[in-house]
Amino acid sequence: MLSQLGRRNPRFFSGRSSRRNPLADVDLILWGVPLAMVAIAGILIASTQRQANYADWYQHWVTAAVGVVVALLLARMPLDRLIPFKWPIYIAMVASLVAVRVVGTSALGAQSWINIGGFYVQPSEFAKVGAILLLAEVLARHPVDRPVDLIRPVGLIALPWLLVFVQPDLGSSLVFGAVLLVMLFWAGMPGAWVVLLLSPLVAAIVAGTLPWLLLGWVPLMGWLAWKSLPWKRVALAISLAVQGIFAIATPWLWEHGLRPHQRARLTLFLDPAQDPLGGGYHLLQSTVGIGSGQIWGTGLMQGSLTKLRFIPEQHTDFIFSALGEETGFLGSVLVVAGFALLMWRLLQIAGRARSDYEALVVVGIGAMLMFQVVVNINMTIGLGPITGIPLPWLSYGRSAMLVNFISLGLCVSAARRGRTAQGRW
Repeated sequence: MLSQLGRRNPRFFSGRSSRRNPLADVDLILWGVPLAMVAIAGILIASTQRQANYADWYQHWVTAAVGVVVALLLARMPLDRLIPFKWPIYIAMVASLVAVRVVGTSALGAQSWINIGGFYVQPSEFAKVGAILLLAEVLARHPVDRPVDLIRPVGLIALPWLLVFVQPDLGSSLVFGAVLLVMLFWAGMPGAWVVLLLSPLVAAIVAGTLPWLLLGWVPLMGWLAWKSLPWKRVALAISLAVQGIFAIATPWLWEHGLRPHQRARLTLFLDPAQDPLGGGYHLLQSTVGIGSGQIWGTGLMQGSLTKLRFIPEQHTDFIFSALGEETGFLGSVLVVAGFALLMWRLLQIAGRARSDYEALVVVGIGAMLMFQVVVNINMTIGLGPITGIPLPWLSYGRSAMLVNFISLGLCVSAARRGRTAQGRW
């Protein structure tokens, strides 16, 4: 393999070339965007801790440094070498999630962490990557051409998804669903099937908010099932039954399936002022902080709301509010543009990947990262419920940071081996 790499790109092993221009073979988008995010995040986290009796902001950079080393190691390993380990990875993933239920540590209303030698590890973060690797291998060998082809990938993701959901970690469980749908679509599933898979969720939401819309939604999904699925009468009957079950079961699930703080998170974003000192406090303070930054921001380490810690846990899920206050609209737009540029690069890599497996891994990672970006930013600006999803490379969190760099290393590996690659890493 090394000889093949050398023949394709002799400069890869040329000491003179690397010394002359050490950045010539570095993918500046793949590496530059995450590292820039980490750099600014360390300063923002330090700003949130100015009035605290502790200062561990530097650990964000320390964890990132460890992550960079891991990413560099993974970048030099062909992704197909991970295929033989798919089942050990899956078993370890499920076992760790079960261990959380048995010996896990609770914080902020969820039992999601395991204490290992004084370090708190969040298995649900690592489970996201494990699920992507397994789904990529399964979908590469078994593309989704028939409805029956959905049984295998959905069945594999169902167990880790359920274990994460009952922690309860609603945010991470949503990530599993988003990754599954995007990877299924990339693997050949028709777009109409994606809509049908999402339709029960829509029916549940409509049943709890505007039930009269079910008169149009249920027949529409029945028609879509009739048009896009085989065994049309069976498909129509199943579609109508599923829509009806979710619509009827929604009130019971709302009362007994979710805890009070989860129900509040899902509804208070519509009117946070109804509980300004309770569930709506985070959102109200976050939007005030972002708005106070205006165009140019107050300046790094100069945000008043950030300094006085008006937003609890701002260094984790609400780090975007510190960004908005201290760097303003301009800084916020640059961060969003950076994530968009990163996603564009990941789609390029997936399209040029040497194998379906590598393409699916990159697509799954892209879906995981961008779903977290969209949900996190929307919740901090009041356009979505508070779900506890971190902002990649910006939110403080050791497990999330390591997973982000593991994902980066896997994508860099796929980029280096792409059909039109020139040895870039």
